[in-house]
Amino acid sequence: MALNNLKKISLALKNFNSRNLLCTANQQLFSETQNRRNYHDKNGHNKGNGAQSQQNPSWPASILPVAAITCASAYLLYKHRHTIIPNVSAFTLPPLSGRRNQYNFLADVVHACAPSVVYIEIKDMRQFDYYTGKPITASNGSGFIIDSNGLILTNAHVVINKPHTMVQVRLNDGRTFPGAVEDIDQTSDLATVRIQCKDLPVMTLGNSATLRSGEWVVALGSPLALSNTVTAGVVSSTQRASQELGLKNRDINYIQTDAAITFGNSGGPLVNLDGEAIGVNSMKVTAGISFAIPIDYVKLFLKKAEERHKQGASRMDYPVKRYMGITMLTLTPDILLELKNRTQNVPSNLTHGVLVWKVIVGSPAHNGGLYPGDIVTKINDKEIKNSSDVYEALGDKSKSLDITIFRGLKKMTIKIVPEDP
Repeated sequence: MALNNLKKISLALKNFNSRNLLCTANQQLFSETQNRRNYHDKNGHNKGNGAQSQQNPSWPASILPVAAITCASAYLLYKHRHTIIPNVSAFTLPPLSGRRNQYNFLADVVHACAPSVVYIEIKDMRQFDYYTGKPITASNGSGFIIDSNGLILTNAHVVINKPHTMVQVRLNDGRTFPGAVEDIDQTSDLATVRIQCKDLPVMTLGNSATLRSGEWVVALGSPLALSNTVTAGVVSSTQRASQELGLKNRDINYIQTDAAITFGNSGGPLVNLDGEAIGVNSMKVTAGISFAIPIDYVKLFLKKAEERHKQGASRMDYPVKRYMGITMLTLTPDILLELKNRTQNVPSNLTHGVLVWKVIVGSPAHNGGLYPGDIVTKINDKEIKNSSDVYEALGDKSKSLDITIFRGLKKMTIKIVPEDP
């Protein structure tokens, strides 16, 4: 009987899963117990040695099912040991080698694009450095090479309306060349500069029409005269209308990005992860809000310039105004609201004005006491609501300009004498 029970349990181990195996073993134990009871009920209980001699032969048979269940349980514990007792090991850091090459995609973009980015200095030919005897730098900006024969693209405000100055271009390898302004479009704020040099690395022009909000972009340039500087961010908006920025005379949908663009970055490229220029860095409102001219407008500007050259025109003429020496941005209601949310240095009752973004050293604005960050609200008692009002004031016959500004929360008036062209 015990041998039969063992064979049945062995068969169950082969054909049943763990739960059925335990149930089968329990059934065998229950069946053996019932057989023993039936046997005793049938033959009765004896006393003394005779009874003991009759019970001794059934003792091994009663132990075998228990032993079988014990073996089965041991087998199940061994088989499922990883489930019942989890494998615990000490935490170790994964190897970090190779991650620089795998994840530094921005460095790859910079490596491909930086050789075509240039640093542009505007030298004042009337003022010279005391120690070197060279002309001092009146202002600076950035640009990038679009033709291997020395054609450079930049912003118009970087190279125009600065009398008695010359343009000097410094390449990525350190060589410097005098530059000649070739074409200008003040409406789109674009210009080209030619240097006498060949076989230069060229920046690939992309397609801004396919740009999406949230894309990674890299801004290259020379902010604060620090050449070969790189900042990165994402595209916040691909269709920021010029009217929203208070630029009424421009029909451009700017690219808005949170990549840091500051003084000297103007004219530098805004590059996508394919290493293509998709914009020209143009202006900054505050930290996290900067704008670039889409490269599709640049292509139209270059196409018109090429057509003029084919017709024999050497360059595009532009109107010459009196020179004050600032770069400015109209404060629209949306920009004002954003400024008030980001900083406490904007008066709460301010409803209009022009933000002075950049002041050229040695210019009439600089000499008159105007600083970057000032907000112009009036010129000669006339309210200033956009940049066009400033240009109109420069066109007036009055010799000096009484300018009302806010410097932080403080209201003040300064006098500036613009320079005649």
